[in-house]
Amino acid sequence: MGTILIKNATIVNEGKSFQGDLLIEDDRISDISESISVKSSDTKVIDADGMFLIPGMIDDQVHFREPGLTHKATIATESKAAASGGITSFIEMPNTVPQATTIELLEDKFNIAAETSWVNYSFMFGGTNNNLEEILKVDKNKVAGLKLFLGSSTGNMLVDNPKTLEEIFSKTDLLISVHCEDESTIKANTEKYIAEYGEDIPIELHPIIRSEEACYLSSSKAIELAKKTGARLHVFHLSTEKETHLFDNKKPLAEKKITAEVCIHHLWFTDEDYKTKGTKIKWNPAVKTQKDKDGLWKALNDDRIDVIATDHAPHTLEEKDNVYTKAPSGGPLVQHALEALFEMSFKDRITVEKIVEKTAHNPAILFQIEDRGFIRKGYKADLVLVDPNAPWTVTKDNIAYKCGWSPFEGSTFKARVVYTFVNGAIAYDNGKYPAENRGERLTFTR
Repeated sequence: MGTILIKNATIVNEGKSFQGDLLIEDDRISDISESISVKSSDTKVIDADGMFLIPGMIDDQVHFREPGLTHKATIATESKAAASGGITSFIEMPNTVPQATTIELLEDKFNIAAETSWVNYSFMFGGTNNNLEEILKVDKNKVAGLKLFLGSSTGNMLVDNPKTLEEIFSKTDLLISVHCEDESTIKANTEKYIAEYGEDIPIELHPIIRSEEACYLSSSKAIELAKKTGARLHVFHLSTEKETHLFDNKKPLAEKKITAEVCIHHLWFTDEDYKTKGTKIKWNPAVKTQKDKDGLWKALNDDRIDVIATDHAPHTLEEKDNVYTKAPSGGPLVQHALEALFEMSFKDRITVEKIVEKTAHNPAILFQIEDRGFIRKGYKADLVLVDPNAPWTVTKDNIAYKCGWSPFEGSTFKARVVYTFVNGAIAYDNGKYPAENRGERLTFTR
């Protein structure tokens, strides 16, 4: 631990951008001013002229595959990749092996992260059709929330018993995050195309199988149930324009009972990209049309959608290189998410201030994370320096994921994450990782 002075940065925070200096002492931000003088020879000084200084991204949905699926990824490898992409905190999902559906299994994951994570962490507890008793034991101040799969995805955690769902929504005080796709619709569509094509269904039919109808039907039912029971609901990875109209912007985020998230891949790709990317962009929910992408951007910017996340979910290339019915859904994204968003800012899709709001401020507010997500005196020094004029191309040689590939391979970004600070330490510095395992367990003020 020590003192770091960042000078001449364009500081982006709470809707404003201004030129200034920032002082880090130990693990916290101790001063923010137009000009701060060096007070000690031990102070590390970083000249950030021309760079953006932003709060680190808080990614509220990742799959780091540990325990049980470590041939794809580990908490160590993926949190390191996250640090290189400016993500300073993550919330990981429960569909590992074994699934995190008991308090004991959940704590096992926390213990792994305490030893190996490069960035800050929390985990979702997994709900099933038969673990309500365990759900009610979870301390909402120690765990990010509850994850329910209302459509089957990676791992067998489908919660499809209506009575169980209503009981969970009625009885838990946890924030409930949901994956919404209607299983019966998907099953019928899949059977239809298997009858026509066999197992080798054209990948272009993925958004037809996992359709707008499947998404909307499930999302609308979850929202109806949340309104009926008063549950605190967060709908993950919206993928359709139609779903955006289920949400509103009438209240400040802190007062909303029902919130929504969109992921990088649904903001970047469209169904036209299946021709060149194939199963590498096979996600659940599916990447859909240009109309859907445009609708998601509109809802994001007018605050019907509250958070941007990655749904980082790596698989090996060998696994991905299968016929449609056997190729798993998901892809790696944490290393490139912020840079992709900055690329969109250059195209006037979103402002840098809005990027900061949706990736840092809003996750902190929504999950009530203590002392993170903002550039404020006394807050934890989870920060990122981004150079907006440092073009680079994603290649296999510079990919940090254990799986060794990215859906962005071949893309050139104008902006680059240069430094990432986690709890006041430099976790990433121009391709180097000087501060091993600096992540802390997130705490909540609920």
